[in-house]
Parts: sequence; C-alpha cells; structure tokens
Amino acid sequence: MRSRTSTWFETKVKYDKTVDDGSVKPIIEQYVVDAFTFSEAEETIIKEMKPYISGQFDVKAIAPTSYGEIFFSDAPADDRWYKAKLQFITIDEKSGKEKRVNSYKLVQAASINGAIKHIEEVMGGTMIDFVIASINETKIMDVFEHKVKTESQL
Repeated sequence: MRSRTSTWFETKVKYDKTVDDGSVKPIIEQYVVDAFTFSEAEETIIKEMKPYISGQFDVKAIAPTSYGEIFFSDAPADDRWYKAKLQFITIDEKSGKEKRVNSYKLVQAASINGAIKHIEEVMGGTMIDFVIASINETKIMDVFEHKVKTESQL
C-alpha cells in the first residue's frame, strides 16, 4: 500500500463504447485526476483517455474532491475504489471532551473488507486515534496521478 496526498478532481467523461453484444452505446464514466486547477484536470483527463477512445468524447463534469489522500494498492484483484470517512479523535484541552474531526480518503481494494484492511495498514503506522465512520463503493473507474516531465520531455 502507498498513500498520496494531493489536490484531486473527479471528472466525468462521455463517449461511445462498444459493449459485449457489439452495439455502440454512449456511456459516462468517472475518473479522478491529480491537478492544481480545473483547466489542468481537463487537460489531464483528455490526455489520459485519448489512447483508449476512438471517436468523439466529452468531458461532462469536473469537481474538486472532498478527499485529499488516496490509498493505492498494487494487488491485481484490487480493482474498485471506496470512499472512506475517517474520524480523528482528539481531546479538547479546555473542556476535556472528546472531539472528532472528519477526514475522507479514497481507497483501492477488491471489497469493503479489503478497504478496511488497507486503511488499518496505512493508518496503523500513525499515532492518530481514529474510527472508520463509513465506507462506500464509488463508480470511479481509475485514478490518474500527475506525471512529472523530465528535461528531455520539455
């Protein structure tokens, strides 16, 4: 497992896809891209999707995400994305009461149980007390990370 903190945008792309029966149907798929601005997110999703789509496609939506960190898995079976709501537990020094701060993460896993395992694996190495408040499977197809250009690519 590895985790990456960044500015992430959810994008929706509409294109014509050939389905199992050979017919062509318009579909909308959701992807996440690493970008600093809406313009960069649009440029990135177009560049990433172009090799896989023949014909016309449109970027239908771009929105900043509520999560800033993504947990990536290298296991081939981990082909789904789960949005997890974690609550970090602290004690208010003045009142002595427990305080919970929500934090959202995107987790790559094969199942909800796998997502829980991955969260515990990554967060277990921290000193932060937390609880997993919720985990939901998303419709995200893939996540595209920012690629740093080398001098030869400039």
